[in-house]
Amino acid sequence: MKKVIIGIVILSLTTTAFTMGFFDKLFGKTNSKNPITTQSKVGHQEEWEFYLSNVNDKLGSLFIDLGLHRVAPIADKPNIVWVSIKMNNPREDGLSSQEESELLGKLEDALVDKITIKHNSIYVGRLTSAGDRDLYFYFGDTTLYDKTISEVMLAYPKYKFDFGTKEDKEWGGYFDFLYPTPQQFQSIQNRRVIDQLEKGGDKLIKAREVDHWIYFKTEKDREAFLQKISDDGFSIVDKDYDKKLDETPYKLHIKRVDKVDQNSVDEYVIYLWKLANETNGDYDGWETSIEKE
Repeated sequence: MKKVIIGIVILSLTTTAFTMGFFDKLFGKTNSKNPITTQSKVGHQEEWEFYLSNVNDKLGSLFIDLGLHRVAPIADKPNIVWVSIKMNNPREDGLSSQEESELLGKLEDALVDKITIKHNSIYVGRLTSAGDRDLYFYFGDTTLYDKTISEVMLAYPKYKFDFGTKEDKEWGGYFDFLYPTPQQFQSIQNRRVIDQLEKGGDKLIKAREVDHWIYFKTEKDREAFLQKISDDGFSIVDKDYDKKLDETPYKLHIKRVDKVDQNSVDEYVIYLWKLANETNGDYDGWETSIEKE
């Protein structure tokens, strides 16, 4: 058995809560290939990620460039443009099927290439839900954007499509609709660690010790957190005070034997994350070992 420690520190991001109904109609992932874009013009590091969410009581898969969070909103791109494509062979749950995903990927690439280059726009992400694949862009001048979309779609006559535009100076479509909530972002981070486990040859079958770090503003807050998890089987590895951490100097390191598949990790990590928030704490991440039989 090979045992290697792997872990992650959860990033602290200020995000706006996920809201439904940003558009009068939600025009609105699953193609894992990063789209070809002209994002370099924005001067940011692209960070494409996907996650699942509930959109108008339907399962939705969202694919978004998280890296734009650092530079948005962009003043000279105040208009959002969306293209909604009706899938021809969606899964029963409304997401894209394996049979159709390759063609949808080619269609997406064609639209992104043409729209971003011709209109100097920014592709920010997409939503797949309820049988639709919806792409979102931010524009400066939207003149003839509809003509560009129609020209691309001529090569895909079997697909029905729709489009629209709306002023969105504050990039609400990006922050309030596409961007994950803190809890969803936590799940994304969990998946990143699990991906590293699998790359290391871990089959995610064996339960093993999982370590967690939480930081608190006061010792009283830390004790309140410990009281909440007193019956959950966690053991204390370390309780420390770090004066270098001005806002949350009271450190807590706990561990428990757990499974490390996505559903299991999301269940106990998000549980600890919520309890940390309730007790003025900051859940900082989890760590475990790669287990090879």
